[in-house]
Amino acid sequence: MRITVDAERCVGSGMCVLTVGEVFDQQDDGRAVVLRPEPPAGTWDAVREAVDLCPAAAIVLSTERRP
Repeated sequence: MRITVDAERCVGSGMCVLTVGEVFDQQDDGRAVVLRPEPPAGTWDAVREAVDLCPAAAIVLSTERRP
């Protein structure tokens, strides 16, 4: 699993950080950043929950791995 955040869509609600802070953080402007683009398997359920909770649908999950 690979995660990206669309900075143009992010509204800075912080739901992703509250849900799985070891994978997401927030910049000074409130927008989310991904700390771990390829999170450990133990966090996948929480990452999926963060995707579902994002009010702007700014979190993108991909099954492609980095080469």
